[in-house]
Amino acid sequence: MYNLIVETSTNLPHDVRRAIDRAKQKENAGTRAALSLATITQNIGMADDHVLPICQDTGMLTFEAKVPVGADQIEMKKQIHEAVRQATADGKLRPNSVDSLTGENSGDNIGEGTPIIHFTQWEKDEIDVRLIMKGGGCENKNIQYSLPAEIEGLGRAGRDLDGIRKCILHSVYQAQGQGCSAGFIGVGIGGDRISSYALAKEQLFRKVDDVNPNENLAHLEDYVLEKANTLGIGTMGFGGEATLLGCKVGAGNRLPASFFVSVAYNCWAFRRLGVTLDAENGAIQSWLYKDGDKVTFAEEEVAATSEDPIEEAPREVVLEAPITEEQIRDLKVGDVVVINGMMHTGRDAIHHHLMEHDAPIDLNGQVIYHCGPVMLKDGDGNWHVKAAGPTTSIREEPYQGDIMKKFGIRAVIGKGGMGPKTLKALEEHGGVYLNAIGGAAQYYADCIKGVEGVDLMEFGIPEAMWHLRVEGFRAIVTMDAHGNSLHRDVEKTSLERLSQYKERVY
Repeated sequence: MYNLIVETSTNLPHDVRRAIDRAKQKENAGTRAALSLATITQNIGMADDHVLPICQDTGMLTFEAKVPVGADQIEMKKQIHEAVRQATADGKLRPNSVDSLTGENSGDNIGEGTPIIHFTQWEKDEIDVRLIMKGGGCENKNIQYSLPAEIEGLGRAGRDLDGIRKCILHSVYQAQGQGCSAGFIGVGIGGDRISSYALAKEQLFRKVDDVNPNENLAHLEDYVLEKANTLGIGTMGFGGEATLLGCKVGAGNRLPASFFVSVAYNCWAFRRLGVTLDAENGAIQSWLYKDGDKVTFAEEEVAATSEDPIEEAPREVVLEAPITEEQIRDLKVGDVVVINGMMHTGRDAIHHHLMEHDAPIDLNGQVIYHCGPVMLKDGDGNWHVKAAGPTTSIREEPYQGDIMKKFGIRAVIGKGGMGPKTLKALEEHGGVYLNAIGGAAQYYADCIKGVEGVDLMEFGIPEAMWHLRVEGFRAIVTMDAHGNSLHRDVEKTSLERLSQYKERVY
Protein backbone atom coordinates (compact mmCIF):
# COMPACT_ATOMS: atom_id res chain seq x y z
CA MET A 1 0.00 0.00 0.00
CA TYR A 2 2.90 2.37 0.69
CA ASN A 3 4.28 1.73 -2.80
CA LEU A 4 0.85 2.32 -4.32
CA ILE A 5 0.47 5.64 -2.50
CA VAL A 6 3.92 6.94 -3.46
CA GLU A 7 3.57 5.88 -7.08
CA THR A 8 0.12 7.44 -7.39
CA SER A 9 1.31 10.73 -5.90
CA THR A 10 4.42 11.05 -8.04
CA ASN A 11 3.90 9.23 -11.35
CA LEU A 12 0.94 9.87 -13.64
CA PRO A 13 -0.63 6.79 -15.28
CA HIS A 14 0.16 6.07 -18.91
CA ASP A 15 -3.30 6.81 -20.32
CA VAL A 16 -3.33 10.23 -18.65
CA ARG A 17 0.13 11.05 -19.97
CA ARG A 18 -0.97 10.19 -23.51
CA ALA A 19 -4.04 12.44 -23.21
CA ILE A 20 -1.93 15.37 -21.99
CA ASP A 21 0.58 14.83 -24.78
CA ARG A 22 -2.19 14.82 -27.41
CA ALA A 23 -3.47 18.13 -26.02
CA LYS A 24 0.00 19.61 -26.12
CA GLN A 25 0.46 18.63 -29.76
CA LYS A 26 -2.82 20.30 -30.76
CA GLU A 27 -2.24 23.59 -28.94
CA ASN A 28 -1.32 26.63 -31.00
CA ALA A 29 2.32 27.62 -30.72
CA GLY A 30 3.18 30.88 -29.01
CA THR A 31 0.05 31.03 -26.80
CA ARG A 32 -0.42 31.20 -23.04
CA ALA A 33 -1.96 27.72 -23.27
CA ALA A 34 1.14 26.32 -24.98
CA LEU A 35 3.33 27.86 -22.27
CA SER A 36 1.09 26.35 -19.59
CA LEU A 37 1.18 22.86 -21.10
CA ALA A 38 4.97 23.06 -21.41
CA THR A 39 5.15 23.89 -17.70
CA ILE A 40 2.75 21.05 -16.87
CA THR A 41 4.74 18.45 -18.79
CA GLN A 42 8.00 19.70 -17.30
CA ASN A 43 6.44 19.33 -13.86
CA ILE A 44 5.36 15.75 -14.64
CA GLY A 45 8.93 14.89 -15.59
CA MET A 46 10.36 16.48 -12.44
CA ALA A 47 7.92 14.67 -10.14
CA ASP A 48 8.64 11.34 -11.84
CA ASP A 49 12.43 11.73 -11.75
CA HIS A 50 12.64 12.89 -8.13
CA VAL A 51 9.76 10.76 -6.74
CA LEU A 52 8.01 13.83 -5.32
CA PRO A 53 4.33 14.89 -5.40
CA ILE A 54 3.07 16.04 -8.79
CA CYS A 55 0.78 18.52 -7.02
CA GLN A 56 1.14 19.92 -3.52
CA ASP A 57 -2.54 19.16 -2.89
CA THR A 58 -2.23 15.39 -2.61
CA GLY A 59 -5.99 15.36 -2.22
CA MET A 60 -8.58 13.09 -0.69
CA LEU A 61 -7.30 9.53 -0.86
CA THR A 62 -9.98 7.05 -1.97
CA PHE A 63 -9.14 3.34 -1.95
CA GLU A 64 -11.37 0.85 -3.79
CA ALA A 65 -10.45 -2.70 -2.75
CA LYS A 66 -11.85 -5.96 -4.12
CA VAL A 67 -10.99 -8.83 -1.80
CA PRO A 68 -11.62 -12.59 -1.60
CA VAL A 69 -14.36 -13.90 0.67
CA GLY A 70 -13.01 -14.22 4.20
CA ALA A 71 -10.32 -11.51 3.88
CA ASP A 72 -9.65 -9.65 7.13
CA GLN A 73 -10.85 -6.18 6.14
CA ILE A 74 -10.22 -4.79 9.63
CA GLU A 75 -6.52 -5.69 9.44
CA MET A 76 -6.28 -4.43 5.85
CA LYS A 77 -7.71 -1.07 6.89
CA LYS A 78 -5.12 -0.80 9.66
CA GLN A 79 -2.33 -1.47 7.18
CA ILE A 80 -3.67 1.14 4.76
CA HIS A 81 -3.72 3.67 7.61
CA GLU A 82 -0.11 2.86 8.50
CA ALA A 83 0.95 3.26 4.88
CA VAL A 84 -0.80 6.66 4.70
CA ARG A 85 0.90 7.80 7.91
CA GLN A 86 4.32 6.76 6.62
CA ALA A 87 3.82 8.39 3.21
CA THR A 88 2.81 11.63 4.96
CA ALA A 89 5.85 11.52 7.24
CA ASP A 90 8.07 10.96 4.18
CA GLY A 91 6.70 14.02 2.34
CA LYS A 92 4.88 12.02 -0.35
CA LEU A 93 1.52 13.32 0.92
CA ARG A 94 0.56 16.69 2.37
CA PRO A 95 -1.27 16.49 5.72
CA ASN A 96 -4.79 17.10 4.41
CA SER A 97 -7.16 15.74 7.09
CA VAL A 98 -8.80 18.59 9.03
CA ASP A 99 -11.42 18.40 11.78
CA SER A 100 -14.53 20.06 10.33
CA LEU A 101 -15.58 21.58 13.66
CA THR A 102 -12.27 22.72 15.16
CA GLY A 103 -10.16 23.17 12.02
CA GLU A 104 -7.37 21.14 13.62
CA ASN A 105 -5.13 19.25 11.20
CA SER A 106 -4.44 15.66 12.29
CA GLY A 107 -0.97 15.92 10.75
CA ASP A 108 -0.94 12.38 9.36
CA ASN A 109 -3.95 12.27 6.98
CA ILE A 110 -5.84 9.99 9.37
CA GLY A 111 -9.11 11.23 10.82
CA GLU A 112 -12.84 10.62 10.94
CA GLY A 113 -13.72 9.43 7.44
CA THR A 114 -10.21 9.87 6.02
CA PRO A 115 -8.86 8.22 4.05
CA ILE A 116 -11.90 6.83 2.24
CA ILE A 117 -11.75 3.03 1.99
CA HIS A 118 -14.35 0.88 0.24
CA PHE A 119 -14.21 -2.92 0.32
CA THR A 120 -16.06 -5.21 -2.09
CA GLN A 121 -15.95 -9.00 -1.96
CA TRP A 122 -15.46 -11.02 -5.12
CA GLU A 123 -14.88 -14.68 -5.99
CA LYS A 124 -11.29 -14.29 -7.23
CA ASP A 125 -8.31 -15.33 -5.11
CA GLU A 126 -6.35 -12.13 -5.69
CA ILE A 127 -6.77 -8.63 -4.21
CA ASP A 128 -7.40 -5.62 -6.47
CA VAL A 129 -6.76 -2.18 -4.91
CA ARG A 130 -7.21 1.09 -6.80
CA LEU A 131 -6.39 4.53 -5.46
CA ILE A 132 -7.42 7.97 -6.63
CA MET A 133 -6.04 11.21 -5.17
CA LYS A 134 -8.50 13.99 -5.96
CA GLY A 135 -7.45 17.49 -4.95
CA GLY A 136 -9.69 20.08 -3.35
CA GLY A 137 -9.53 22.53 -6.26
CA CYS A 138 -11.14 20.10 -8.69
CA GLU A 139 -13.37 18.58 -5.97
CA ASN A 140 -14.92 22.03 -5.46
CA LYS A 141 -15.96 22.09 -9.14
CA ASN A 142 -18.03 18.89 -8.83
CA ILE A 143 -21.66 19.67 -9.53
CA GLN A 144 -25.03 17.93 -9.33
CA TYR A 145 -28.16 18.71 -11.34
CA SER A 146 -31.75 17.75 -10.57
CA LEU A 147 -33.83 17.51 -13.74
CA PRO A 148 -35.82 19.16 -15.09
CA ALA A 149 -33.88 22.40 -14.69
CA GLU A 150 -32.99 25.66 -16.37
CA ILE A 151 -29.33 25.52 -17.38
CA GLU A 152 -27.36 28.74 -17.86
CA GLY A 153 -26.71 29.36 -21.55
CA LEU A 154 -28.55 26.20 -22.63
CA GLY A 155 -32.13 26.71 -21.50
CA ARG A 156 -34.43 23.99 -20.26
CA ALA A 157 -32.96 20.55 -19.62
CA GLY A 158 -35.56 17.80 -19.49
CA ARG A 159 -35.46 14.29 -18.10
CA ASP A 160 -33.93 12.73 -21.18
CA LEU A 161 -30.61 12.22 -22.93
CA ASP A 162 -30.65 15.73 -24.32
CA GLY A 163 -31.14 17.19 -20.85
CA ILE A 164 -28.21 15.09 -19.63
CA ARG A 165 -26.11 16.44 -22.51
CA LYS A 166 -26.82 20.02 -21.44
CA CYS A 167 -25.88 19.29 -17.82
CA ILE A 168 -22.52 17.79 -18.78
CA LEU A 169 -21.57 20.62 -21.13
CA HIS A 170 -22.53 23.16 -18.47
CA SER A 171 -20.42 21.33 -15.87
CA VAL A 172 -17.34 21.95 -18.01
CA TYR A 173 -18.25 25.60 -18.54
CA GLN A 174 -18.81 26.32 -14.85
CA ALA A 175 -15.44 24.84 -13.87
CA GLN A 176 -13.56 27.35 -16.06
CA GLY A 177 -9.87 27.23 -15.08
CA GLN A 178 -10.51 26.82 -11.36
CA GLY A 179 -10.32 23.02 -11.46
CA CYS A 180 -6.90 23.11 -13.18
CA SER A 181 -8.11 22.52 -16.71
CA ALA A 182 -7.62 20.80 -19.01
CA GLY A 183 -9.53 18.23 -16.99
CA PHE A 184 -11.30 14.89 -16.96
CA ILE A 185 -14.90 14.29 -15.91
CA GLY A 186 -16.83 11.31 -14.60
CA VAL A 187 -20.63 11.49 -14.87
CA GLY A 188 -23.24 9.56 -12.88
CA ILE A 189 -26.85 9.46 -14.11
CA GLY A 190 -29.65 8.33 -11.81
CA GLY A 191 -29.57 6.92 -8.29
CA ASP A 192 -30.12 9.14 -5.27
CA ARG A 193 -28.00 12.18 -4.43
CA ILE A 194 -25.30 10.10 -2.75
CA SER A 195 -25.12 7.14 -5.14
CA SER A 196 -25.24 9.46 -8.16
CA TYR A 197 -22.07 11.23 -7.01
CA ALA A 198 -20.47 7.88 -6.15
CA LEU A 199 -21.24 6.61 -9.65
CA ALA A 200 -19.68 9.75 -11.12
CA LYS A 201 -16.46 9.26 -9.17
CA GLU A 202 -16.45 5.57 -10.11
CA GLN A 203 -16.20 6.57 -13.78
CA LEU A 204 -12.82 8.17 -13.07
CA PHE A 205 -11.43 4.68 -12.50
CA ARG A 206 -12.09 3.85 -16.16
CA LYS A 207 -9.23 4.19 -18.65
CA VAL A 208 -9.14 7.39 -20.67
CA ASP A 209 -9.11 5.50 -23.97
CA ASP A 210 -11.72 2.79 -23.21
CA VAL A 211 -15.05 2.56 -25.05
CA ASN A 212 -18.35 2.60 -23.18
CA PRO A 213 -20.25 -0.67 -23.82
CA ASN A 214 -23.53 1.30 -23.89
CA GLU A 215 -23.79 2.70 -27.41
CA ASN A 216 -25.83 5.74 -26.37
CA LEU A 217 -23.40 6.65 -23.61
CA ALA A 218 -20.39 6.07 -25.86
CA HIS A 219 -21.84 8.53 -28.37
CA LEU A 220 -22.55 11.02 -25.58
CA GLU A 221 -18.97 10.78 -24.28
CA ASP A 222 -17.57 11.48 -27.76
CA TYR A 223 -19.98 14.37 -28.30
CA VAL A 224 -19.12 16.07 -24.99
CA LEU A 225 -15.38 15.65 -25.51
CA GLU A 226 -15.60 17.23 -28.95
CA LYS A 227 -17.92 20.14 -28.08
CA ALA A 228 -16.30 21.00 -24.74
CA ASN A 229 -13.06 21.70 -26.56
CA THR A 230 -14.76 24.36 -28.68
CA LEU A 231 -15.63 26.51 -25.64
CA GLY A 232 -12.25 28.22 -25.63
CA ILE A 233 -11.65 27.88 -21.88
CA GLY A 234 -8.32 26.15 -22.41
CA THR A 235 -5.53 25.14 -20.09
CA MET A 236 -5.73 26.98 -16.73
CA GLY A 237 -8.65 28.97 -18.16
CA PHE A 238 -6.24 31.03 -20.28
CA GLY A 239 -8.12 30.27 -23.50
CA GLY A 240 -7.03 27.67 -26.05
CA GLU A 241 -7.87 24.38 -27.70
CA ALA A 242 -7.62 21.93 -24.78
CA THR A 243 -10.37 22.25 -22.16
CA LEU A 244 -11.41 18.62 -21.60
CA LEU A 245 -9.19 15.54 -21.89
CA GLY A 246 -11.65 12.79 -21.04
CA CYS A 247 -15.36 12.16 -20.43
CA LYS A 248 -16.76 8.96 -18.91
CA VAL A 249 -20.48 8.42 -18.23
CA GLY A 250 -22.30 5.76 -16.23
CA ALA A 251 -26.03 5.30 -15.63
CA GLY A 252 -28.04 3.62 -12.88
CA ASN A 253 -31.72 3.25 -12.10
CA ARG A 254 -33.52 5.96 -10.14
CA LEU A 255 -36.76 6.74 -8.34
CA PRO A 256 -39.60 8.00 -10.53
CA ALA A 257 -39.60 11.29 -8.60
CA SER A 258 -35.86 11.95 -8.90
CA PHE A 259 -33.51 12.50 -11.83
CA PHE A 260 -29.96 13.41 -10.83
CA VAL A 261 -26.98 14.06 -13.08
CA SER A 262 -23.75 14.29 -11.10
CA VAL A 263 -20.35 15.31 -12.42
CA ALA A 264 -17.01 14.58 -10.74
CA TYR A 265 -14.42 16.97 -12.15
CA ASN A 266 -10.74 16.00 -12.04
CA CYS A 267 -7.77 18.23 -12.83
CA TRP A 268 -5.06 17.48 -15.39
CA ALA A 269 -3.04 15.92 -12.52
CA PHE A 270 -5.28 12.85 -12.73
CA ARG A 271 -3.65 10.67 -10.08
CA ARG A 272 -5.11 7.17 -9.99
CA LEU A 273 -3.32 3.86 -10.10
CA GLY A 274 -4.00 0.31 -8.99
CA VAL A 275 -2.34 -2.97 -8.11
CA THR A 276 -3.27 -6.64 -7.99
CA LEU A 277 -1.90 -8.36 -4.91
CA ASP A 278 -1.18 -11.90 -3.82
CA ALA A 279 -3.91 -12.66 -1.28
CA GLU A 280 -1.52 -14.76 0.81
CA ASN A 281 1.36 -12.33 1.32
CA GLY A 282 0.23 -8.98 -0.09
CA ALA A 283 2.99 -8.82 -2.72
CA ILE A 284 2.31 -6.74 -5.84
CA GLN A 285 1.58 -9.02 -8.80
CA SER A 286 0.88 -6.34 -11.39
CA TRP A 287 0.26 -2.62 -11.83
CA LEU A 288 -2.93 -1.24 -13.35
CA TYR A 289 -3.18 1.77 -15.69
CA LYS A 290 0.40 1.21 -16.85
CA ASP A 291 -0.35 -0.60 -20.08
CA GLY A 292 0.49 0.92 -23.47
CA ASP A 293 3.13 3.51 -24.20
CA LYS A 294 4.41 5.72 -21.41
CA VAL A 295 5.00 9.23 -22.70
CA THR A 296 8.00 10.65 -20.88
CA PHE A 297 8.47 14.36 -20.37
CA ALA A 298 11.83 16.03 -19.85
CA GLU A 299 12.55 18.17 -16.81
CA GLU A 300 13.49 21.00 -19.16
CA GLU A 301 10.44 21.35 -21.38
CA VAL A 302 10.37 24.23 -23.86
CA ALA A 303 7.12 25.74 -25.07
CA ALA A 304 6.45 25.25 -28.76
CA THR A 305 7.36 28.23 -30.93
CA SER A 306 6.64 29.14 -34.51
CA GLU A 307 7.78 31.72 -37.01
CA ASP A 308 4.27 33.14 -37.03
CA PRO A 309 3.00 32.78 -33.45
CA ILE A 310 -0.73 33.05 -32.74
CA GLU A 311 -0.13 35.66 -30.05
CA GLU A 312 2.46 38.39 -29.69
CA ALA A 313 5.27 37.33 -27.36
CA PRO A 314 4.37 38.47 -23.83
CA ARG A 315 6.32 41.18 -22.08
CA GLU A 316 8.43 39.91 -19.19
CA VAL A 317 8.82 42.04 -16.06
CA VAL A 318 11.05 41.24 -13.08
CA LEU A 319 9.80 42.30 -9.64
CA GLU A 320 11.23 42.10 -6.15
CA ALA A 321 9.44 43.12 -2.96
CA PRO A 322 8.81 45.67 -1.66
CA ILE A 323 6.93 46.52 -4.87
CA THR A 324 5.66 50.03 -5.52
CA GLU A 325 2.24 51.06 -6.77
CA GLU A 326 3.91 52.60 -9.80
CA GLN A 327 5.44 49.25 -10.74
CA ILE A 328 2.07 47.53 -10.39
CA ARG A 329 0.18 50.06 -12.49
CA ASP A 330 2.71 49.56 -15.28
CA LEU A 331 1.59 45.93 -15.63
CA LYS A 332 -1.19 44.74 -17.91
CA VAL A 333 -3.03 41.48 -18.54
CA GLY A 334 -0.81 39.09 -20.47
CA ASP A 335 2.50 40.22 -19.02
CA VAL A 336 4.75 37.55 -17.54
CA VAL A 337 6.05 38.54 -14.11
CA VAL A 338 9.22 37.00 -12.69
CA ILE A 339 9.41 37.24 -8.89
CA ASN A 340 12.75 37.30 -7.11
CA GLY A 341 13.24 37.74 -3.39
CA MET A 342 10.56 37.17 -0.77
CA MET A 343 6.97 35.95 -0.96
CA HIS A 344 4.63 34.76 1.79
CA THR A 345 2.02 32.00 1.64
CA GLY A 346 -1.55 32.56 2.73
CA ARG A 347 -4.58 30.32 2.35
CA ASP A 348 -8.06 30.20 3.90
CA ALA A 349 -7.06 30.24 7.56
CA ILE A 350 -4.55 33.08 7.08
CA HIS A 351 -7.03 35.28 5.21
CA HIS A 352 -9.70 34.70 7.83
CA HIS A 353 -7.17 35.49 10.57
CA LEU A 354 -5.89 38.68 8.94
CA MET A 355 -9.37 40.16 8.72
CA GLU A 356 -9.42 40.47 12.53
CA HIS A 357 -5.73 40.51 13.53
CA ASP A 358 -2.43 42.15 12.71
CA ALA A 359 -0.05 40.39 10.35
CA PRO A 360 2.95 38.60 11.92
CA ILE A 361 5.26 40.53 9.54
CA ASP A 362 5.19 43.80 7.60
CA LEU A 363 3.28 43.02 4.38
CA ASN A 364 3.51 46.48 2.82
CA GLY A 365 4.59 46.10 -0.82
CA GLN A 366 4.79 42.33 -0.45
CA VAL A 367 3.61 39.29 -2.43
CA ILE A 368 1.06 36.81 -1.06
CA TYR A 369 1.06 33.31 -2.56
CA HIS A 370 -2.11 31.21 -2.33
CA CYS A 371 -0.27 27.98 -1.58
CA GLY A 372 -0.30 25.16 0.96
CA PRO A 373 3.11 23.54 0.43
CA VAL A 374 4.38 20.08 1.29
CA MET A 375 7.12 20.69 3.87
CA LEU A 376 9.66 18.43 5.58
CA LYS A 377 12.02 19.23 8.45
CA ASP A 378 15.52 17.81 8.36
CA GLY A 379 17.56 16.52 11.30
CA ASP A 380 18.92 20.01 12.01
CA GLY A 381 15.43 21.47 12.31
CA ASN A 382 15.48 23.23 8.93
CA TRP A 383 12.38 23.24 6.75
CA HIS A 384 12.52 22.19 3.09
CA VAL A 385 9.85 22.66 0.41
CA LYS A 386 8.87 19.39 -1.31
CA ALA A 387 5.96 20.70 -3.41
CA ALA A 388 4.55 24.21 -3.79
CA GLY A 389 2.01 24.85 -6.55
CA PRO A 390 -0.85 27.38 -6.26
CA THR A 391 -4.25 26.71 -4.72
CA THR A 392 -7.59 27.94 -6.09
CA SER A 393 -7.90 31.65 -5.35
CA ILE A 394 -11.65 32.19 -5.57
CA ARG A 395 -12.08 30.92 -2.00
CA GLU A 396 -10.36 34.10 -0.81
CA GLU A 397 -12.71 36.41 -2.72
CA PRO A 398 -14.59 37.57 0.43
CA TYR A 399 -11.30 38.69 2.04
CA GLN A 400 -8.68 39.49 -0.59
CA GLY A 401 -9.45 43.08 -1.51
CA ASP A 402 -9.87 44.19 2.10
CA ILE A 403 -6.64 42.50 3.17
CA MET A 404 -4.64 44.02 0.33
CA LYS A 405 -5.79 47.51 1.32
CA LYS A 406 -5.35 46.91 5.06
CA PHE A 407 -1.74 45.70 4.81
CA GLY A 408 -0.52 47.31 1.57
CA ILE A 409 -0.05 44.03 -0.32
CA ARG A 410 0.74 44.67 -3.98
CA ALA A 411 0.62 41.25 -5.66
CA VAL A 412 -1.36 38.06 -5.15
CA ILE A 413 -0.39 34.78 -6.80
CA GLY A 414 -2.82 31.88 -7.18
CA LYS A 415 -4.76 29.98 -9.80
CA GLY A 416 -8.16 30.21 -11.42
CA GLY A 417 -8.62 33.95 -10.98
CA MET A 418 -10.78 36.00 -8.63
CA GLY A 419 -14.05 37.91 -8.80
CA PRO A 420 -15.38 41.46 -9.10
CA LYS A 421 -14.72 42.48 -5.48
CA THR A 422 -11.02 41.72 -5.81
CA LEU A 423 -10.84 43.26 -9.29
CA LYS A 424 -12.28 46.50 -7.96
CA ALA A 425 -9.80 46.52 -5.08
CA LEU A 426 -6.88 45.97 -7.46
CA GLU A 427 -7.93 49.03 -9.44
CA GLU A 428 -8.50 51.22 -6.38
CA HIS A 429 -5.45 50.14 -4.40
CA GLY A 430 -2.96 49.43 -7.16
CA GLY A 431 -2.66 45.67 -7.01
CA VAL A 432 -2.25 42.79 -9.42
CA TYR A 433 -3.33 39.15 -9.60
CA LEU A 434 -0.79 36.71 -11.01
CA ASN A 435 -1.91 33.28 -12.22
CA ALA A 436 0.58 30.48 -11.63
CA ILE A 437 0.17 27.07 -13.29
CA GLY A 438 -2.07 24.88 -11.15
CA GLY A 439 -0.63 21.54 -10.13
CA ALA A 440 2.94 22.47 -11.13
CA ALA A 441 4.19 21.76 -7.62
CA GLN A 442 7.71 20.64 -8.57
CA TYR A 443 8.24 23.39 -11.12
CA TYR A 444 7.56 26.05 -8.48
CA ALA A 445 9.29 24.23 -5.64
CA ASP A 446 12.43 24.40 -7.74
CA CYS A 447 12.11 28.21 -7.73
CA ILE A 448 12.11 28.34 -3.93
CA LYS A 449 15.68 28.72 -2.74
CA GLY A 450 15.08 28.97 0.99
CA VAL A 451 12.57 28.97 3.83
CA GLU A 452 13.20 32.12 5.88
CA GLY A 453 10.66 31.34 8.58
CA VAL A 454 7.06 30.43 9.37
CA ASP A 455 4.24 31.97 11.40
CA LEU A 456 0.84 30.79 12.60
CA MET A 457 1.77 27.11 12.63
CA GLU A 458 -1.22 26.49 14.87
CA PHE A 459 -3.25 26.37 11.65
CA GLY A 460 -1.27 23.36 10.38
CA ILE A 461 1.44 23.07 7.72
CA PRO A 462 -0.75 23.79 4.65
CA GLU A 463 -2.45 26.80 6.27
CA ALA A 464 0.56 28.39 8.02
CA MET A 465 2.26 31.52 6.68
CA TRP A 466 5.56 30.43 5.16
CA HIS A 467 8.18 33.07 4.30
CA LEU A 468 9.92 31.91 1.14
CA ARG A 469 12.91 33.25 -0.77
CA VAL A 470 12.41 32.64 -4.49
CA GLU A 471 14.28 33.08 -7.73
CA GLY A 472 12.78 33.09 -11.22
CA PHE A 473 9.21 32.44 -10.04
CA ARG A 474 7.08 33.01 -13.17
CA ALA A 475 3.37 33.78 -13.32
CA ILE A 476 1.05 35.53 -15.76
CA VAL A 477 -0.86 38.76 -15.10
CA THR A 478 -4.53 37.84 -15.54
CA MET A 479 -6.10 40.69 -13.49
CA ASP A 480 -4.47 44.12 -13.54
CA ALA A 481 -4.86 47.49 -11.81
CA HIS A 482 -6.82 48.93 -14.76
CA GLY A 483 -9.98 46.86 -14.36
CA ASN A 484 -9.00 44.15 -16.87
CA SER A 485 -9.57 40.45 -16.17
CA LEU A 486 -8.69 37.59 -18.50
CA HIS A 487 -10.90 35.28 -16.41
CA ARG A 488 -13.95 37.50 -16.88
CA ASP A 489 -13.29 37.70 -20.63
CA VAL A 490 -12.84 33.93 -21.06
CA GLU A 491 -15.98 33.21 -19.03
CA LYS A 492 -18.02 35.59 -21.19
CA THR A 493 -16.70 34.14 -24.45
CA SER A 494 -17.16 30.54 -23.33
CA LEU A 495 -20.77 31.22 -22.30
CA GLU A 496 -21.47 32.60 -25.78
CA ARG A 497 -19.96 29.49 -27.33
CA LEU A 498 -21.85 27.22 -24.94
CA SER A 499 -25.13 28.81 -26.05
CA GLN A 500 -24.66 27.53 -29.60
CA TYR A 501 -25.42 24.02 -28.28
CA LYS A 502 -28.85 25.00 -26.96
CA GLU A 503 -30.82 23.27 -29.70
CA ARG A 504 -31.92 19.67 -29.18
CA VAL A 505 -29.46 17.02 -30.35
CA TYR A 506 -31.02 13.78 -29.02
